[in-house]
Amino acid sequence: MTPSERGGSAGVAVVTGASRGLGAAIALRLAASGRPVAVNYLRGREGADSVVARIRDAGGVAEAFAADVVDEDGVSSLFDRVAGTLGPVTAVVANATGPQPEVGVDDLSWRSHLDQLEFFVKSPTLLVQAALASMRASGEGRVILIGSDLADRAAPRMSAYVAAKNAQVGLVKVWAKELGPDGITVNLVQPGWIPVERHAGISTDAYAAEVPLRRMGTPDDVAAMVAHLASDAGGFITGQRITVNGGHVI
Repeated sequence: MTPSERGGSAGVAVVTGASRGLGAAIALRLAASGRPVAVNYLRGREGADSVVARIRDAGGVAEAFAADVVDEDGVSSLFDRVAGTLGPVTAVVANATGPQPEVGVDDLSWRSHLDQLEFFVKSPTLLVQAALASMRASGEGRVILIGSDLADRAAPRMSAYVAAKNAQVGLVKVWAKELGPDGITVNLVQPGWIPVERHAGISTDAYAAEVPLRRMGTPDDVAAMVAHLASDAGGFITGQRITVNGGHVI
């Protein structure tokens, strides 16, 4: 595959958890901006293939890659396969997530914390480590973690999730300082409640009434911010957490 077939000079973007929801919208938007996209999934093969087909139908470049992104060997294999199929990775979007149960403090266990930390601390760490060599070789890179405005809203019974999401804030600040000299930016995008497939049938009226812009966000609202941070125009933004929720936590 030639550079022009890979969407120009933009390096490959790996988007985790991209078979549906926010990940799918992010993958589509990055591909539209000219990046070849590795659409990662764990079990949603049909959805990942659909995202890839939509990207290709629009003239973009994409492949689907199954991998467990909280597993060391899984991430290593993922990046080897992506490099061999699409080329060097210069952008990572850590979007994959697992179940987010409500657990009150009376029942909170260390396992409850670990379940969240694996997705929101361990997985981003593995992803960044796997991408560093190709980012440094290219002289630039983009790392974007997908957080949540629950980090600021402190919802009761969500302490394990909120703690892990707040841990991402620290990762971004430290990594931005460490990796800045290599031309690598590191940022956190914090969506509010963005209805996706799994929210079908749930009323959003009460939530939307609390949002200053008086509407719910869309996956493309989040994808647009990610695409900006991944672009040349976002090259002087690093170490930031950017909330995309219509002003809901003002």
